[in-house]
Amino acid sequence: MSFSTNQARIRCTQLAPRIGDGPGNLAQIETELASAASDGIDLLVLPELATSGYSLTPSEARDAALPADSPVFARWQAILGEHTSAVIGFCEHGGEDPSGVLIYNSAVILTPGSAPTIYRKLHLWDTEKSIFTPGSDVPPVVDTPFGKLGTVICYDLEFPEMPRSLALRGADVIAVPTNWPYISRPENEHAPEVVHAMAAARASGVAIACCDRSGEERGTVWTEGTTVVGTDGWVTGEMAASGRYDAAVELAGDRRRISPRNDVFGDRRPEFYEL
Repeated sequence: MSFSTNQARIRCTQLAPRIGDGPGNLAQIETELASAASDGIDLLVLPELATSGYSLTPSEARDAALPADSPVFARWQAILGEHTSAVIGFCEHGGEDPSGVLIYNSAVILTPGSAPTIYRKLHLWDTEKSIFTPGSDVPPVVDTPFGKLGTVICYDLEFPEMPRSLALRGADVIAVPTNWPYISRPENEHAPEVVHAMAAARASGVAIACCDRSGEERGTVWTEGTTVVGTDGWVTGEMAASGRYDAAVELAGDRRRISPRNDVFGDRRPEFYEL
């Protein structure tokens, strides 16, 4: 599928999932799916671990985990209809191996007319390492009605190779479900994670949609830094009082040609980048 030269309408909604309230978290997600479909949104991105909350104990994670073939994903796809795609962070039950139950910090990618795609976070942050198993598969790039969609989760974005590799594989937009703990920063500066997104978008001519969560959870204050970055590297869109951040991004085919003589991919000389 070739990408669209039109705008893609992207929405990121900051949610505040509650630990131990699986039904309430799912209901909150389904409200946003229905709203995005009704509003003609092309891509909805919801936070990391939106089904479970973040600051989990190992037993809470096991209790909240959904299998990759959960029927809830088919229900969500039906709500989205024939136009809207979505990327939603969830706690995944990955079966068992000799070490015990495998729990992943995952995202489900829902696109019209295709089976759900699952991505398992490759780079685990801090205490996640005591709960989750790191993924072992290359992040997906999937076809959607608006173009090609890549997905990473939170800390993955801080490794420049991740967004660059997705862009080189054809991604027009990268969705980033995230939970960013608040980090102090100089006045009037972006959160450092947003700086990562801006640099990655600018370097590869790819739009990046980061959906953070809101509220406070077990002593952790969240950045509430939801941001959509256009293919030129500049933040675009705006947050509504509802917690919905809407943006329209251009996906023009010549977006990686940054001067009459320069192309951000064509000018690469990877033979000199080896260690």
